[in-house]
Amino acid sequence: MLSLDVIESIELLYQTGWTDGLPVVPPARERVKQFIEALGLPADEVIAEVPPLDGRATVERIAVNAVMAGCLPEYMPVVIAAIRAMMEERFNLRGVQCSTGIHTPLLIVNGPIVKQLNINSGYNCFGQGWRANATIGRAVKLVLVNLGGAIPGETNKSTFGHPGSYTYCIAEDEEANPWESLHIEAGFAPEDSTVTVFAAEAPHNVMYHGGNSRDFLTVLADSMCTLGNVQMYVMGDTFVVLGPEHARMLAQAGWRKRDIKLFLFEHARKPVGLLRRGGPPQGDARRGHFWPRFVDPQDDAQRVPVVRRPENIHVIVAGGAGGPHSAYLPGWGSAKITRRI
Repeated sequence: MLSLDVIESIELLYQTGWTDGLPVVPPARERVKQFIEALGLPADEVIAEVPPLDGRATVERIAVNAVMAGCLPEYMPVVIAAIRAMMEERFNLRGVQCSTGIHTPLLIVNGPIVKQLNINSGYNCFGQGWRANATIGRAVKLVLVNLGGAIPGETNKSTFGHPGSYTYCIAEDEEANPWESLHIEAGFAPEDSTVTVFAAEAPHNVMYHGGNSRDFLTVLADSMCTLGNVQMYVMGDTFVVLGPEHARMLAQAGWRKRDIKLFLFEHARKPVGLLRRGGPPQGDARRGHFWPRFVDPQDDAQRVPVVRRPENIHVIVAGGAGGPHSAYLPGWGSAKITRRI
């Protein structure tokens, strides 16, 4: 049973506003020290100045948030690498933190560290049940709020948010992936461990129980280009998470990852005339500002792709092996960043 002192400490952390709405582990000094020692960096080393308030994220302060999130000390390298990755200009963390959009940073882990830390890439990978997934993702989110100052309703203007704002971390199932994994595709070696950060909406389930690979990709493409999808107006990177069953079907039919991206680029499109109903965020005068140059924004018959280039569609494999489901993760207009752990 918890002592009264521990319960009072938890309540104090609520009062100071250092939680995400759920109870946190009180960051005892000795426990924080263990996390710092596990990382092997000086406690006062500044990893990042986290927007929007540019809070100084030192190793010690990140360790405090990792303890509060329920992490183990060995999770610290993943947390640190994710924070460093989000600081790259192409990720636009300030915009991600302050936008009215529904997106939030997702972490995708690759390499040997996945098995070392038991990060879930299979059944219910976006859901509950795995300490590593839950607490690594939560630690990063606590850093963004407690050190970056992204307070909901104040600096964080997200109209809705989504449950990934508590924690959003998965691994890619490289054993079920018939193609090269995300980190190898990004230029890293198979023995490298990496974390990819991507500002994503909640997963959109794509169900297909048939056996025709082209039909499945057609269903997937249609799911990617809905009129309300922000991708159709501001573009940027986007992610497809193939369930192992769908990935196996595509591979057996001879589809390469490059082929999949090209098919989706050509078929996940909507006519300008239909998109006009959604209205670009910049107003009608700047219609097509983010669209590829080959699209004439004044031609209602022109078909607008979901991204500017096929390379902006990123394909990974994850999820339970026994279900004909995949997922689509719309982005927000920023780029995915992959960094070595």
